[in-house]
Amino acid sequence: MAVKEAPSTVEELLAAKEIVVVCGPGGVGKTTVAAAAAAMAACHQGGKVLVVTVDPARRLGQALGLGQSAGGVERVPAKAFASAGIVPRGELWAEVLDTKKSWDALVARHAPDEATAQRILDNPIYQNISGRFVQSHDYIAVERLYELHSEGSYDLIVVDTPPTRNAIDFLLAPQRMAEFFSSRLLRLLTVPYRMRFADIASKPFYYVADRILGSQFLQDIAEFFILFQTLSDGFVARAKEVERLLADRRTTFIVVSTLETVPVREAEAFMGLLPEKGLHLGGLVLNRVLPAYLLEPGLAERAGRLSAGAGELANALCATKGPLPGADPALVERVLTEVGTNFNNIGVVAKREASQRSELSRLPSVVASVPELEEDVHDLGGVLELGRHIWSWDKS
Repeated sequence: MAVKEAPSTVEELLAAKEIVVVCGPGGVGKTTVAAAAAAMAACHQGGKVLVVTVDPARRLGQALGLGQSAGGVERVPAKAFASAGIVPRGELWAEVLDTKKSWDALVARHAPDEATAQRILDNPIYQNISGRFVQSHDYIAVERLYELHSEGSYDLIVVDTPPTRNAIDFLLAPQRMAEFFSSRLLRLLTVPYRMRFADIASKPFYYVADRILGSQFLQDIAEFFILFQTLSDGFVARAKEVERLLADRRTTFIVVSTLETVPVREAEAFMGLLPEKGLHLGGLVLNRVLPAYLLEPGLAERAGRLSAGAGELANALCATKGPLPGADPALVERVLTEVGTNFNNIGVVAKREASQRSELSRLPSVVASVPELEEDVHDLGGVLELGRHIWSWDKS
């Protein structure tokens, strides 16, 4: 029986999967790459494709011509494709998650009854921290992914992971949510209020806290966590289901990074962690790389000759019959010298990037490079331009 070869392009990878999680360090272009992958799939592979993001800058919605408000799934309008000169084979949909609304929906879903859900939603502590506490974005993203996949309405779902200091936070979000409900901190905060016979002023910690924060604040905290614990079974069960979905053979991860030192280090660590956790590392997209022509043989030597012969060339350019008659030869010489020197310096960086690309390419089967684009991506045309760079790029 012939062994099926691993996909070698993003196009082949997406054709074989139902869920693509785009992740990596912050500030490397994950949002744009996620939108580009989804748009290319909708254009070339057909079907119903959804891209989901919690990007607070709302750049995805703007680039795809969607409304400015978060929340709800919207179809990318036909005029956005028409403006880019494309007739897609399928449909592209997008959702910019509203974290607060998503948490409210989760509370309503997992609360034992409507009255408990309303008490949680009305609690001042919940109103202040929902959508803002640690790992809130990460957990909502995976929770929403599970919900959307369970609905079965889309052929492909591409998830742009939240902006975070550490890409690994996204993977750990379900586990941390489950651990939260059994944490010692949760017990410390709620035990005095569960034990009616315990006098809060008799306990040194609570006495000091009461003096500093006020008894009403402590009461609100305790009530919130006591109520929140009623959601425990639902949250823990769903967290386990989410973890199973992330490890499913229909799910793959695409890591996005630039070739700067810190992002590369984090991307390498993340790519190493995925297989350890039983998750599929599908591909690597290296964004904003220097153009390949900088590595062409002989260019460095020519740049060196330009710097070395800058004086002679400047005199020729500034001669009466030269292209720059009357110009200052000294100024032209300085410009030519700097051009040659800077080209060589950039060439050194390009060689370093090529070496890094080679090392990183050993991990996933799919590797794509995106050059620094001349303009920021601000519309669907720009999204598709970036998409063309990653779509059928083969590292071989």
